Parts: sequence; C-alpha cells; structure tokens
Amino acid sequence: QVQVAESGGGLVQPGGSLRLSCKSPRTITSVFSTSDMAWYRQAPGKEREPVAAITSGGIINYSDSVKGRFTISKDNTRKMVYLQMDNLKPEDTAVYYCSRKERNGPMYWGQGTRVTVSS
Repeated sequence: QVQVAESGGGLVQPGGSLRLSCKSPRTITSVFSTSDMAWYRQAPGKEREPVAAITSGGIINYSDSVKGRFTISKDNTRKMVYLQMDNLKPEDTAVYYCSRKERNGPMYWGQGTRVTVSS
C-alpha cells in the first residue's frame, strides 16, 4: 500500500517556480496530524539530503541552500504537504522525496518526483 506519494515535479527554467505535493491517502487524519513531515532530495551522484521539514506542532526548518526560496506547508484536513519552490537554480535539480514519520511509529517514504532546472 502506498503510504506517501509525491507529485508536481518537472522541467523548469532557472528563476522559475514549482510546487510539489505529497499526499497520504491511506492515513487516518488523526495519525497524519501528529506526524512529522519532510522533503528530501537526491541529486545525481550525491547523497540524499534534507531540504525542509515541518513537525506536527508546526515547527519548520530549512536547509541553508533553500532558505528564503522554498516554503513547506501542511494541510492536515487534506492530509497533504506542499513544497513551494521559487527562484529555482540548476543546483536544485534532483529527485525530491517526501517522508512521513508517525509519532511512536515508522517512517514512510514516497517514490520521489524529479525536478530539473535547466535553460
């Protein structure tokens, strides 16, 4: 069963924007609302790295490389997490993964969505 699924990737020019979405359709709303969510990315030939995270209490953190350009948000009613990416740079090119960590439970990963920033 798919626990987490990303969408919204694509090809965009430098300076452009994309909005990634992450859904958890099979998760009970109460479980989703108490889950910590995060976006990671993995560029070709590199390790997977954290990009942005939002806790169940609404605490948000960003990596230094995306701070001021990316915005993470969470909609508990729709069981969705978003990553708004603005002023994209070629170095943002990567496969972006969504993760969901349940309170006192496992962490789930999506299959990833590819983002390519190129002119």
